[in-house]
Amino acid sequence: MSMVLRYAARSDVGMVRTKNDDSAYAGRYLAVVADGMGGHAGGNVASASTVLDLVHLDRPEQDGQPLTVLADEIQAANSLLSELVTTSPHLSGMGTTVTALLLHGNSFAFAHIGDSRAYRLRDGVFEQISIDHTFVQRLIDEGRLRPEEAEIHPHKNVLMRVLGDVDASPELDLATFDVVPGEKWLLCSDGLTAVLREEEIEAVVRSTPDLQECCDTLVELTLAGGSPDNVTVAVIEPVPESEAEAAAVAAAYPSPAADASAPDGAHAAGPAAAPEAAPGDLDRQPAGGARTAAEADSDEPRSEAPGPDGDSPEDDAAAEAARVALIRQDLQSRPHVLVGAAALATETGQIPIVARQSADRRAARMLMHKPESETEQEPEAPRRRRPRWLIPAILTVLAVLLAGVLWVGYAWTQTRYYVGSQDNRVAIFNGVSQTIGPIKLSHVSEVSDITVDSLPEYSRDRVERTLPARDLEHAEQIVEELRGTARAALACPPAEGGAEENRAEASAPASGSPTEGSEGGEAQPSPQAGAADQCEGQQ
Repeated sequence: MSMVLRYAARSDVGMVRTKNDDSAYAGRYLAVVADGMGGHAGGNVASASTVLDLVHLDRPEQDGQPLTVLADEIQAANSLLSELVTTSPHLSGMGTTVTALLLHGNSFAFAHIGDSRAYRLRDGVFEQISIDHTFVQRLIDEGRLRPEEAEIHPHKNVLMRVLGDVDASPELDLATFDVVPGEKWLLCSDGLTAVLREEEIEAVVRSTPDLQECCDTLVELTLAGGSPDNVTVAVIEPVPESEAEAAAVAAAYPSPAADASAPDGAHAAGPAAAPEAAPGDLDRQPAGGARTAAEADSDEPRSEAPGPDGDSPEDDAAAEAARVALIRQDLQSRPHVLVGAAALATETGQIPIVARQSADRRAARMLMHKPESETEQEPEAPRRRRPRWLIPAILTVLAVLLAGVLWVGYAWTQTRYYVGSQDNRVAIFNGVSQTIGPIKLSHVSEVSDITVDSLPEYSRDRVERTLPARDLEHAEQIVEELRGTARAALACPPAEGGAEENRAEASAPASGSPTEGSEGGEAQPSPQAGAADQCEGQQ
């Protein structure tokens, strides 16, 4: 037998705040609580927009795996919040928590982010299902803080994860739970847990069978405790759906197309829940105290310039009114209860609208229950697709440019020359002495007959480190200079003694040679003496 939800919800602005940033929705298949980030502009807009974006999931069948669908829709709602900030910079920094349950068959799909909570009473056990994404909870998980110390920690309200203008792809806690008829779930914002202890909450849930009475009791106890924050609770109970009940619901809540002229009215709580309280009871605040950002914008002077699509302001207003009417009509077609900022936004007609395309997409999803990909194909805002050849063409052009740059660089290196060593011989190289990986940027142009070992130590070191040349002629000139240096080095071997000793030794006659002149009476010069004179001159 298929299951449906009995449900009730209530939200209150509390005793301190001037506007309600909480929103909640509960229906036959969906329950969600969202707590807008207090202290930030647009917290009410964030929670209302997120809840209204999820309302279309309140149906028995989904377009895929329920848990995947729920997670994808929350991520889509997060994208719409980012668009809101783009079009309305004054909303920068807004965010919201989300705790949602989606009934499908005999199981619950559960999604959670932030510090709102989900409790379950099942088989006599009352337990917290959600995990707070707060700084103090992380300290508790790491064993650096005791649970009883968390309540007085100065950073107990610091959120580590949240939906909104913070992260393009926030990390959600996702889970699936089997459904047991008669179990109770409580979804609540942190305004409840900031005042009431878990034992007090458990006592009320256990002892109050009527769901609406349970919600009212929890809220009244919170208000009696001072309620420094907004407080929102939703209590649901899965029960078997009988055919008679299904027929009664279908008769009481026709499809949106059944009666296009249906008057606007309060959002029904459905036959399985108590009637919804009036908006004045839900938000105890001065008149005009809780206004959405859209209401605040209405106080500013409006430009008469055409809208972004070229339409006049009157046309844009008419189109927006039509979308609001469609969303209201869809809400009236299903049993549900809507409270908090989302209810106020719907009552006043100030439903947060990002842009025409986003509004049309939201209305189409809620009315037609189509996947996102089908509703995006709109004639007035067609999706432009890049030609398939564009990316390959860009890559080809980049490759050609890179090859051209490399070729020009290599061609320049081939106009350079330097003198170095090749197999222990002085050689002229064409190119530069650097390498790029395994690629050498030079090659041997000429190899001389000068051995590197024949050069003095200073010249040998210079050749090993290479001698740059302006051109080939300059390189050949360097080689000739090295040739002369090598010859001088061979004629003047390293001296053991001083210059005078070398001079005397070189001038001394060889053993057995005459010291006087020969038959001509003239002395013949010694080759060693000439070499010594030359070396001395060089020295």
